[in-house]
Amino acid sequence: MSNLKILDHPLLQHKISLLRDKNTIMKEFRELVSEISMLMTYEATRDLPLKEVQVETPVAIAKTKVISGRKIALVPILRAGLGMVDGASALIPAAPVGHIGVCRDGNNGEITEYYCKLPIDIADRDIIVMDLLLATGHCASAAIKKLKNAGCSSIKYMCVIACPEGVKTLSTAHPDVSIYCGALDEGLTDGLYITPGIGDGGDRIFGTK
Repeated sequence: MSNLKILDHPLLQHKISLLRDKNTIMKEFRELVSEISMLMTYEATRDLPLKEVQVETPVAIAKTKVISGRKIALVPILRAGLGMVDGASALIPAAPVGHIGVCRDGNNGEITEYYCKLPIDIADRDIIVMDLLLATGHCASAAIKKLKNAGCSSIKYMCVIACPEGVKTLSTAHPDVSIYCGALDEGLTDGLYITPGIGDGGDRIFGTK
């Protein structure tokens, strides 16, 4: 799991604990997901390249730094990944947002793509793929394959909670993709829920069952 990065910032860990609580209501759950996503985006963009520029302040000329190189795009995996967009966009407001909808058939495990809309210049950008949970890893792998087929070569995957099975699947399929998560849980239940996890993330964000 050399490409796995578990983010252990105290604020992040505190908010994930609140997220896990079954008594956390939908409004608070959404707010926590957004706040967690902002903190995770801060960490996932730590390696962005910088270049030195000169800026005229009200006092003098300052030698300072700005981000250099390629631009970023955010790509949430529908539907739970949508809950992470606002937090990430708060830090990178100029980043366009693509959407990929993939789902796994509960009976045979096959992956179905049902929606894809990406920025026209997606191949020229650094991509942050976002989903709330990395469970089996098959949906994440399929979404990243779709991006690679579109010409993307610089991709990071960001989730709040992962499990060893999902990390293994994603790392095997895409060893070049760094995985950022807030917690690595024990594993999967027979029903393929992460345990202890947070339950169904999409249902808890959108109030569905």
